[in-house]
This record gives sequence, C-alpha cells and structure tokens, in this order.
Amino acid sequence: MNICVRPATEADIGAIFDIRTSVRENHLSLEQLADLGVTPAAISQAIAAAPCLWIAEVDGQPAAFAMADADDACVFAAFVRPGLEGRGLGRMLMAKAEAYLFATHRTIWLVTDGNSRASGFYRKLGWLPVAALDGGDVRFEKHTP
Repeated sequence: MNICVRPATEADIGAIFDIRTSVRENHLSLEQLADLGVTPAAISQAIAAAPCLWIAEVDGQPAAFAMADADDACVFAAFVRPGLEGRGLGRMLMAKAEAYLFATHRTIWLVTDGNSRASGFYRKLGWLPVAALDGGDVRFEKHTP
C-alpha cells in the first residue's frame, strides 16, 4: 500500500466531495453541503487563496482529505473514505493541518459530535474538549507544543 499526502488542487474537488458524501458519521449530501455554503466554487476559492487543503492518496487514488481555515485557526474538515480508516491517513492529514495552523496561531480548534469516533480520534491526537455545544457537538482545542 503506497500512501501519499499532498496539497489539493482544483482537479481534486470532485474527489473531495465524493469522499465527504461517502462517510457514515456526520454524513451530508451535496445539497446539504451547498446549503452550508460548501460548494465546488467555495472549495476552489479556498484552494486558490492558500495551501489549506490536503489529500491523502492510497495507491494513487484519493482516500481522505483535511481542510483548515487559517483566518479562524480551525480544522474545518477531516474525512476518510469508509473502508480505509485505521491506516494512518487521518493522522497524517491532521499533522499537515495542525502544522499549517500552528504556523500562525498558538491555539487551534475544531468542532465534532461528542459521541462520534472522530471525538476519540482527536483526543488520541492530544486535542482537549473545552466546551459542550448545541446538538451534542464538542469544541476541541489544541495548543502549540
């Protein structure tokens, strides 16, 4: 199994949406994403503005991605295609996103469902829960080492 993590390009936008809509937990359809302002045009703008999105490929095929918002100091998204979890893709992508955010911030954050597998994953990476939010979500923070 050959794994490569690289910055995303506009050519990856279709794969990013394919991965995002394939997940079991925190699943959103294309329509639901569009309602939240997450569209191919918005992702294209983000990629053009900064190196804020990374793709993990397994044997040359897009398998996972992570996206960070440097202005807001947050990890905006991190998703792994079902069936490819547990291979270190999420960990590698989070390392890229964290390094990107820590380059300009001392504290970074993310929000996820407190009862999700992602919640446990972030805890294992050293993220600390700091606030319970509406709908069962939890805000996690991590401070520069």
